[in-house]
Amino acid sequence: MGALFEQLEMGALRGRNRVVRAATYEALATEDGHVTPELLAVYEQLAEGGAGIIIAGYAHVMRDEQPNPRMLGIYDDSFVPEYRQFVDAVHARGAAIVSQIVYGGSATRLNPPSERILGPSAVANPKTGIVPVEATPDDLRDLTEAFAAAARRAQEAGFDAVELHAAHGYLLSQFLNPLLNQRTDAYGGSLENRARLVLETLDAVRAVVGPDFPVLVKLNSSDGVEGGLTEEDSLYAARLMIEHGAMGIEVSGAWRDCNVREFGGEPFFASYAARLAREVDVPVILTGGNRNVAAMERLATEDGIAAFGLCRPLICEPDLPNRWKADSSYTPRCVSCGGCDKTPGHRCILPGTPQVVTAAR
Repeated sequence: MGALFEQLEMGALRGRNRVVRAATYEALATEDGHVTPELLAVYEQLAEGGAGIIIAGYAHVMRDEQPNPRMLGIYDDSFVPEYRQFVDAVHARGAAIVSQIVYGGSATRLNPPSERILGPSAVANPKTGIVPVEATPDDLRDLTEAFAAAARRAQEAGFDAVELHAAHGYLLSQFLNPLLNQRTDAYGGSLENRARLVLETLDAVRAVVGPDFPVLVKLNSSDGVEGGLTEEDSLYAARLMIEHGAMGIEVSGAWRDCNVREFGGEPFFASYAARLAREVDVPVILTGGNRNVAAMERLATEDGIAAFGLCRPLICEPDLPNRWKADSSYTPRCVSCGGCDKTPGHRCILPGTPQVVTAAR
């Protein structure tokens, strides 16, 4: 079937193919982040649709800090039993599943926002206007402990891996961004310092999950703005993260500025991902703009990219991996209009798109 449908291995993480459902905010959890039947039905449909690995929509690691309404949570042990059922349902349909964990910081879209929002510096977020509280050393210890506890819960619930969200302008990404991180202590200035919180978080996570449990990091190829994280800095940061226990890197970036129709089928961040894959010895997942099987096959065979993350195409067609397996020339229905981002439950707006039906449980 070609490289795209070969088995993928990341340590103990096994995918039946190299199609990854990139984490997607569905806004279908309860207000306090618990799994609902409607949300579970989305994941069952994705697993039945043929994705090898599903990265669950981000889950917030602190009870009092929630980046978006009705997102998943993983901030206390009450989540473990329900996530076991959630994971079992996905596994029963043949897919592996990863828990993505996050602290949002000033990138929050919650209205009103969480009462106390931490950031690297008290600098207004250019997209939300929110000025966070500059995190103290005690705050940073609390953060690393919260991420580690969340990772331990994910492992106990049976997830196949955990992913730290250090992209898309959330807190770990903010520390890497010199525009938002203007600290003069050990967490600001040089890239080694700006990466320190991510590295300490990886150390804390690795200490609780052990040496073999797969830990991934989602990382911006660049911040896409002058003065932000550059590709060269991102490549260096990725190498540091691997030294601290990351078993895989998911490459993303300023995807909202990209239009897939302007890329001619070439994924948005392919050149960076190819450079990274040549420089590191862990799998690289390329997310953003993956619409063409031939392009993905070429990047896999010629550039060593291990897997390919999709978001909006799987909102439109959860069974797209199965369609591609049957016909590699199949053209996805998704036109990257972004309309799904504006609908309740983040549904595809194209006429004729089947919607998820939640079975009685």
